[in-house]
Amino acid sequence: MSDVKRGPVASFFYGIWTLIRVTNHLLLLAMFAFLFLFFIIGLAASAGNKGGVKAIQEKTALVLNLEGNLVEQYTTDPISRAFAQATGDGQTEIQLRDLITVLKAAKTDKKIDRILLQTDGLSVSGFAALRDVAAALRDFKTSGKQIIAYGVNMDQKQYYLAAQADKIYIDPEGGVLLEGLGRYRLYFREGLQEKLGLDVHLFRVGEYKSAMEPYILDAASPESREADMFWMNDLWQRYVTDIAKARKISAEQLNTSINNLSAEVKAASGDLGKLAVQQKLVDGLKTSHEIEEMLSQMGAVDDEIHSFRQVEFSQYLKPLNLPASPFDTTPQVAVVVAQGEIVDGEANPGTVGGETTSALIRQAREDENTKALVLRVDSPGGSVFPSEQIRREIELTKKAGIPVVVSMSNVAASGGYWISMNADKIIADESTITGSIGIFGLWMTAPRALEKIGVHADGSGTTPLAGQFDPTLPLKAETGELIQSIIDRGYRQFIGKVATARGSKSETIDTVARGRVWSGAQAKERGLVDQLGGFQMAIDEAVKLAKLGKDDYRLNYVERPATPFEAFVASLNASATGNALLRNMSPMNSILGRETTARVQKELSWLDRNARTPYQGVVHCMCGL
Repeated sequence: MSDVKRGPVASFFYGIWTLIRVTNHLLLLAMFAFLFLFFIIGLAASAGNKGGVKAIQEKTALVLNLEGNLVEQYTTDPISRAFAQATGDGQTEIQLRDLITVLKAAKTDKKIDRILLQTDGLSVSGFAALRDVAAALRDFKTSGKQIIAYGVNMDQKQYYLAAQADKIYIDPEGGVLLEGLGRYRLYFREGLQEKLGLDVHLFRVGEYKSAMEPYILDAASPESREADMFWMNDLWQRYVTDIAKARKISAEQLNTSINNLSAEVKAASGDLGKLAVQQKLVDGLKTSHEIEEMLSQMGAVDDEIHSFRQVEFSQYLKPLNLPASPFDTTPQVAVVVAQGEIVDGEANPGTVGGETTSALIRQAREDENTKALVLRVDSPGGSVFPSEQIRREIELTKKAGIPVVVSMSNVAASGGYWISMNADKIIADESTITGSIGIFGLWMTAPRALEKIGVHADGSGTTPLAGQFDPTLPLKAETGELIQSIIDRGYRQFIGKVATARGSKSETIDTVARGRVWSGAQAKERGLVDQLGGFQMAIDEAVKLAKLGKDDYRLNYVERPATPFEAFVASLNASATGNALLRNMSPMNSILGRETTARVQKELSWLDRNARTPYQGVVHCMCGL
């Protein structure tokens, strides 16, 4: 066959096409080699795991090294978690449910003789979840087994859990810092409106609805300060009381020490460890080697690792987390987690999608084995429409004869309260942040910003409203009145729905609404929640409403299942070989800016997402600690 003669242009494009074909072939070859390697590693992992998890021996200590964010539900997919766990890159997550499960199992496990609790790496967004863990730790101690807490530098949330231990030790170079609660935000009015020339138009109902004040003010309003101090003082005094009770010291003494911390640190010559012993916050100062020796003397020594006999949290959890059989017809209490900002449409875990969460509630309702539903809420709110979508699903579930109990975690405010209000029972921790029953709309216009660079907008419209939602044009007063009317209606709907759900009147609800945030205890006093307690109380109440026997049900977390490939990659962490493969394949994390830069980016990106439709109501409290 003779060669085809091509001109220079044709030769150029033919060369490009040849390069594309060769690249495609190489990519396909690499993909098949990659999958084949995964298959081989999977076989090795399976072979290495025959017989299951290594059997636990007598006198074993359960090591709870709580490194990562404490969450209600994983916010990343199984593949990302597997890479993060294998490489140590990124922030790991610990599910609250898993931690509680492990503590319950260890309580009755005769081979577990004590717990070593390490909280240095723990990050928690609020206090309600902490109190659930603290309750589980106290319950573990009723078995007569000991908890020893150890760390280097503990912040006040980490210390809250450590305080539940029988003994607390910190490194001689470490310390404990109890600083109190504060809520400080960045205010952008001058930068946005004066420096950049943007005009921010805020439409709201409720003088306490302060979520958007940073875009129209340079400092917190008096109403915002009043409301924040009211609920923060409640949380803080409860925190101090809980710590004092756990450490058997007086709350007055503890408050005095915290308020005079600077003077006390100076008197201790800057030695935070020594001061923590003096204040009776810890029982002694020990290095990690001394802790190992102490635990070895208390229990038994593992000759393979030359340390005390131990089992880690993740190892102990694996056999406890086996999925239920698809043929299991045991009556179930379904649990749907609503964690994060409430947004329109579908969303991944860590964000509450109106469509996604509604579909999960429907799935639970349509399962004939579901006898009750618990909605676990940890959300500061978001958009009105997806909040209403979820609320409607709760109503339909109740109409189907399935009782619904809401369990409020750290935050269930604004839209988080909207999705909660129609439950048969609302249960909140005393330190839950809730309320913020209010609504706002936000719109930004930029004619002054454009003028700064010599750009002007002009044109014609067939009606007075035409072009008014163009951000390059100034907002007319009558258009602002139109938007405010829509926001006013949204607020009337909000308090009206709350009144109907709570058996009250709109006027009564208005007195405790107007955007004001409450602690769980304060909300209970004002009729916004029914009972004070943690997640287990919510489960018990759901079982009671469904008229189930104490041991005649199982919990079923209704969430998106992992794909076969995700499950396969996650399983590689079970073997050393698979773990090494994931570690070597993980890309380096990019270096982000400083913390302050991240805060600015987070708040302004939220503004960008939620200030695009002026008549779209928003129910968000921005009230997380």
